Amino acid sequence: MANLTAVMKQLRSERDRAARELDRLDAAISALDRVAGSNGRRSAGGRRGRRPRRTMSAAARARIAAAQRARWAKVKQQKAK
Repeated sequence: MANLTAVMKQLRSERDRAARELDRLDAAISALDRVAGSNGRRSAGGRRGRRPRRTMSAAARARIAAAQRARWAKVKQQKAK
């Protein structure tokens, strides 16, 4: 019976240690929630200050593609020499 008492005492102390660890983890999570926002995910408000995405016209995309093809051709030409 004395052995059972010792086991119960050890289990209770382990439970108390786990409860303290859980309290520390909860405090850390709360602190991170305050820093990151409401539920830990970035909210839409986190994008303040950023410019909205700009769309590019088809003509602009064509000019960029032509310029890149010209750069590739120049590199290819230099490698051929």
